[in-house]
Amino acid sequence: MSIARIKGFADMLPPRSDQFTRMENCARDIFSRYGFVELRTPLLEFTELFQRSIGEETDVVQKEMYTFPDRKGRSLTLRPEATAGVMRAYIEAGLANREAVSRLFTTGPMFRYERPQKGRMRQFHQINCECLGSQSPLADAELIIMLMRFLRALGLGELTLKLNSLGCAECRPRFKEALLNYLRGVDRHALCPDCARRVESNPLRVLDCKQPGCRALTDNAPRLADYNCPDCKAHFETVLSMLRAEELPLELDHRLVRGLDYYCRTTFEVVSGSIGAQSAVAGGGRYDGLIRSLGGPDAPGVGFACGMERLALLLGDGAEQRPDFYLLGMEEGGRMQAFALAQKLRAAGLRGEMNFSAGGFKSLMRQAGKSGARCCLIIGPDEVARGDVSIKHLDSGEQRSLPQADAILYLKQTGTAND
Repeated sequence: MSIARIKGFADMLPPRSDQFTRMENCARDIFSRYGFVELRTPLLEFTELFQRSIGEETDVVQKEMYTFPDRKGRSLTLRPEATAGVMRAYIEAGLANREAVSRLFTTGPMFRYERPQKGRMRQFHQINCECLGSQSPLADAELIIMLMRFLRALGLGELTLKLNSLGCAECRPRFKEALLNYLRGVDRHALCPDCARRVESNPLRVLDCKQPGCRALTDNAPRLADYNCPDCKAHFETVLSMLRAEELPLELDHRLVRGLDYYCRTTFEVVSGSIGAQSAVAGGGRYDGLIRSLGGPDAPGVGFACGMERLALLLGDGAEQRPDFYLLGMEEGGRMQAFALAQKLRAAGLRGEMNFSAGGFKSLMRQAGKSGARCCLIIGPDEVARGDVSIKHLDSGEQRSLPQADAILYLKQTGTAND
């Protein structure tokens, strides 16, 4: 009996693996224009890192983490998100002492134990960006503009940018007190079980609940914007003005919150109406207290994460890149010449494969067709004797012979190369 893959974990073959490569390459291109450099953090961290950064009361820590003891009894966790590991690396490397602003991005798998569904697996992948060291609203605006430029470079349209301001340590406690008073007057039994628990432990997350009953009960709840202090209002207005100058389609959403105390001021999310209920494809915000809470310097930060599986749903399969050639060598002598020619074609930037074993002409041509190549290059006994290669265009059936030395130029001139 063969061994099956684990539920919630997926093998990734073309065209899906091609999509992920495209997203990663696009991210490296766009982010590098803004001065971001790539950081690679471990998949495994001490559990305490996520307990302190994400919070003990969150669903992620309480229900969703893959946590286990190592041989020395230390509690380790597969990373459920990227930001905590980035903060640890920032502190451990002493980047605050080396540069005024650190711009870091990461890509890779994350792990959460939850019910697998469309666009959400137990092993999922994120693209994550963090700008650390600046309190300026320009840092917020630039990060959001970079995110939208990245999504547009992927060819995504009809996206909505949602924003809110969470206030700061000075003004946010007044809002939390007002919200808590409001929620204590709501019938707890009418709330979903998660929100009933959150009323006392994490009241802001009640606003973010997607359950219709909870949303109806909080329609008249206090709004964060009404409690922002003058500095927070000025910060947010600057962010909005910078984004409007770029003509980004944005929407203010008073329900958009982050339920942890170190989040402050700007928070944002990019949503799409094309993938059903799980509509968020990216989200982030400012977290000026996070690095300090993990034992580092009092350095401000702002960042975002993109779910790559969600992005893949929007991208669709797309046009698969076709190989330029399939090189068919008949008999031993033909395969030897085909092997040598294949290396020259690849060195010239062309893509393709060849047959390694003998077979009938019809079966080998079927292999060429299944490869998806644009052209089949054939070297049989006659071609071996002349030093030629026969080239058959698999779409049109057109065929011609020419010297093997001319094959590279011919393939490129006929537009079969994937330039």
